[in-house]
Amino acid sequence: MSKKTRLILQIAATYIGTVVGAGFASGQSIMQFFTIYGAIGGVGIFIATLLFMWIGTKMMILSHRIKANSYQELNNYLFGSFFGKVANVLTFIILFGVTSVMISGAGSIFEEQLGLPYQLGIIISILLCFLVMTKEMNGILIVNSLVVPMMLIFLIIIATKVVGFENILHTTDLQRGHLQDFKWLISPFAYAALNFAFIQAVMVPLGNEVKDENVLKWGGIWGGIGLGFMLLISHFAINSRMPEIVQFDIPMAEIIRSFGMPMHILFLIVIYGEIFTTLVGNVFGITRQIQSLYTFPKLGVALFILLSCFLISQVGFSSLLYYLYPIFGYLGMILLFFLVIKKYPKKII
Repeated sequence: MSKKTRLILQIAATYIGTVVGAGFASGQSIMQFFTIYGAIGGVGIFIATLLFMWIGTKMMILSHRIKANSYQELNNYLFGSFFGKVANVLTFIILFGVTSVMISGAGSIFEEQLGLPYQLGIIISILLCFLVMTKEMNGILIVNSLVVPMMLIFLIIIATKVVGFENILHTTDLQRGHLQDFKWLISPFAYAALNFAFIQAVMVPLGNEVKDENVLKWGGIWGGIGLGFMLLISHFAINSRMPEIVQFDIPMAEIIRSFGMPMHILFLIVIYGEIFTTLVGNVFGITRQIQSLYTFPKLGVALFILLSCFLISQVGFSSLLYYLYPIFGYLGMILLFFLVIKKYPKKII
């Protein structure tokens, strides 16, 4: 494998790992944005896949051309100096809230799936995140390169064991009720917009650091395709167990539980890894923004962010995700609109 191909795959894996956080890997956000609408949710996922392919590519290439070191600089370029400040506040709020959800999701894995204390999962996650933060962007690339391929393998296993044609078309009375208001058509845009903020946190500095624009383009495209595949398989698997699966915090883990104890434990490790990659990416992005405004030490800022999110995480995973994700999705649509209308600056030769 050439160095260029390896870098493309690393970027694609980092993109996937940034999006596949607590809500995605656990199946919660997939259920809320897509599976709740039954079979038609698959159409929403197709739209979301196209959006992810385009968002990741444009964001990284824009960052590369304007030499943006943090999402703050990209927002200033997209919105102008005044509205850029408003956009940065929105992005900060979304990142901060989602980071709290990630920490809470880690606690839920320990509590619901392993029967261990909720607080233990949170404390371990905070300590590990702080450790990875000492390695900068290289640490994020390494973590994603390990975890994302494992998640893909598990989803292929799920596809062969759980997903059948009858499950693709399966729609319950609960799901039919949700179809009447056409929210399923808005959901892919809201879901992509929700992820916009934490994609920014990692992909903007990555776009600046990688020298080859072609590598960024293909990394964004393959990352979007990978996300679409993972969304679709997870959606069909959860759909096969509707509506009883709704009661669980980690629905994907409940599906894997039927495969036996070793597979279940291994899958929990992978889900935890996915939560962890998004957690690290968010903390990295918030830290970069605060450091661009104030001369605080990097690790001190990271520790402050983690401890603040620890307090919010006490609300609980499902409650945080249920209330915060839709709100953040609609806020993110404002940011997404400006990415659509902004033209590329001239290519740097």
